[in-house]
Amino acid sequence: MKQFIRGIAENNHYQPTHLLQILRQIQAHYHYIPEAAIEQLSELLSIPRTQIISVVEFYSFFHLTPRGQYELLISDSITDHMLGKKILFDYLANKLGVAAGEVRKDGVVSLDNTSCTGMCDQGPAGLVNGYALTRLDRPAIDKIAELINQQKPLNEWPSELFHVDDNIYKSGLLLDRQIEQGAALRSAFKRGIKETLKEIDNSGLRGRGGAGFKTAIKWQFCSEEQQTERYVVCNADEGEPGTFKDRVLLNSYADQVFEGMTVGAAVIGAKQGFLYLRGEYLHLNNKLQGILDQRRRNGLLGSNILGSGLDFDIEICLGAGAYICGEESALIESLEGKAGIPRNRPPYPVTQGYLGKPTVVNNVETFLAAAAIAVNGGDWFANIGTEKSKGTKILSISGDCDRPGIYEYPFGVTIRTVLNDCGAADVQGVQVGGPSGTFISNQELDRKLAFEDLATGGSFIIFNSSRNILDAVHNFTHFFAHESCGFCTPCRVGTSLLKKQIDKIVEGHGSAGDIVALEELCQLVKNYSHCGLGQTAANPILTTLERYLGLYESHLKEISFEPGFDLDGALETARRMANRHDASAHLAQTESEHE
Repeated sequence: MKQFIRGIAENNHYQPTHLLQILRQIQAHYHYIPEAAIEQLSELLSIPRTQIISVVEFYSFFHLTPRGQYELLISDSITDHMLGKKILFDYLANKLGVAAGEVRKDGVVSLDNTSCTGMCDQGPAGLVNGYALTRLDRPAIDKIAELINQQKPLNEWPSELFHVDDNIYKSGLLLDRQIEQGAALRSAFKRGIKETLKEIDNSGLRGRGGAGFKTAIKWQFCSEEQQTERYVVCNADEGEPGTFKDRVLLNSYADQVFEGMTVGAAVIGAKQGFLYLRGEYLHLNNKLQGILDQRRRNGLLGSNILGSGLDFDIEICLGAGAYICGEESALIESLEGKAGIPRNRPPYPVTQGYLGKPTVVNNVETFLAAAAIAVNGGDWFANIGTEKSKGTKILSISGDCDRPGIYEYPFGVTIRTVLNDCGAADVQGVQVGGPSGTFISNQELDRKLAFEDLATGGSFIIFNSSRNILDAVHNFTHFFAHESCGFCTPCRVGTSLLKKQIDKIVEGHGSAGDIVALEELCQLVKNYSHCGLGQTAANPILTTLERYLGLYESHLKEISFEPGFDLDGALETARRMANRHDASAHLAQTESEHE
């Protein structure tokens, strides 16, 4: 073990910033992080053992106690549940002779649930030793159980178990044609870097991760910082359940994404870039490394790129199972080898990011678009979309539809058009933007996809009329409680209380007063949490309370009230609060009454 770990540390240049990558290799080899390994790493990397332990405990893919030689994790996303995940999970547990969260007595296999694996268009899905398993059914499970019991190495497993499709059903401005390798850089150098930034500005390109900050302004702010050491980071940690477009872009359009990162580096003057790839996309890692190697051979990465004087390279860093690392400051903390706890802002990454240096963090789709704009110009992009939302948006569509997959639309398209294209019928509602987004009912299908109406990072989960919407709310609320980083009390405690309150109502033990308490708790978590996770964790409840209060009421238990209790009045209060968009005045009044 000492020799193995010293070799890993040496290959990572004994850098504490590489702690996550070192721990990933140890976990893959031993199926846990041994105490002796922690002691040795503490000495080799010159960091406290307590810091290493805190990192191990933070990420769900690391363990301090042994897991099975085959670590099986089955996605617990609502889309997997809609495809019969629970029955399949129980069948798999029975076939393997191991309970959820347990390691089989012989140490060969362990089984557990995990958050969304980014395979919502081809579920039920899972992971085995980090590699994606898709379209799980009873025959596939029978085969997996047989292979595990025979202790067959993964490289001898049938390839169809690991097959991942792109499922691109509608392409547009960006997906119709890829730019030629190097074309964006040649165009940028020929036009001039400052002029290229103007083209990106004229295009109206805004961040495609969901926040929608104007890309050119972010790049300009970073380029104007006094420090000369700057960084470019591509955020490929799309952990939002129902989102998988970045997986497809990196599988089939990675060259263009890397090109966009390099254009960004030329603009801000960066020498180093990082692709932060979510741990669930381990299956893409070798392919992406090969593309980077090819770009280096072709003079598109490394020293003096295309004779321009630009020195720039890209490193891939794999996450380890933490949804919060999709938040840019938490991602940067993770890149530095730490637990992914969001930073206080300001300062923002453009002034103090990776290692305290100016850093641009953009989404995969944003860099893809930036490269195309560098070739085709700003007007090419800006002429499509709406006044405030330029260009196109790539969507991940899953749930109750005939053709789950990837769709690209100009901004301004109606939700109804999207649903018709993917074969969604008898729609009850759509979760737009994943659990942190907005749930809309079938009365809102003429709303438009745009920053000025329905903004989204790109996820649509469709529910038909056979579904109980509270099942989705229950799943999403448990997801946020599990993924809270625990840094701040409103989120750490609040999401746990939301989970318990939803459980109480869904299980039929709630009363009218519980709905009132639920809404109050939602507002507290939303308004006082440290970062975006807590600030949006209540969205599944708030947006469905507003549209489906009757559904919540239908789950309330039949109880007898003391004489004089006004049940209708209590329900009316709940209705009024559910429809209230600004609850701050009510919260202030409630706090005053409590005092």
